[in-house]
Amino acid sequence: MEPKYRVAIFGSARISEGDEQYRDVYAIAKGLAAAGFDIVTGGGPGLMQAANAGSKSVTNGGQSIGLNIRLPREQHPNPYLDIKTEFDRFSSRLDTFMALSDAVVVAPGGVGTLLELFYTWQLVQVQQICETPIILYGEIWSGLLQWLKAEVMQKKLFDRQDMHMIFHVIEPSQVVDLVVRIHGDRPQSEHVCTNYSRYRGDLPGLSPT
Repeated sequence: MEPKYRVAIFGSARISEGDEQYRDVYAIAKGLAAAGFDIVTGGGPGLMQAANAGSKSVTNGGQSIGLNIRLPREQHPNPYLDIKTEFDRFSSRLDTFMALSDAVVVAPGGVGTLLELFYTWQLVQVQQICETPIILYGEIWSGLLQWLKAEVMQKKLFDRQDMHMIFHVIEPSQVVDLVVRIHGDRPQSEHVCTNYSRYRGDLPGLSPT
């Protein structure tokens, strides 16, 4: 039996159910679950709940997995989880995310979401994990990408090649299409992680990084 393909969705706990971003993340997770993928989140409220709820909305979809963190301001697991685990430390939780996830979607979020983004990026950069696309969803990431290229990369503190696994996507449907396509290419002998250029320019709404 082929191993399950799991997509981590990172995002803010502070975005409420009526927000457009909540609806978009719900739609992304629903589309990924319909394609048979498991959804992995931090298991809490906000966009984490949106992703888990979207996953659970699909009959015979993938599993909805939550990796909850115990915080001083208590964070309760959301009610849309098939599997849940609780962690005391962010470090062990992050490593579990990386062990479980084949692709990462980064929705709008704050410090915790940025931590998850940069931790994933670092591990791909040093090839401790591979074949892990990092998909930044939403306009919120435009300024960060511009700053990284204009300031950090221009000072040669990292190479353009270090951004080859990062995609910036504006439309929810394009997130699903991109993950489905990358998953479909995995059985080929050529490593997906070294050939991300094949996905650029031929998906409407996919911004180059």
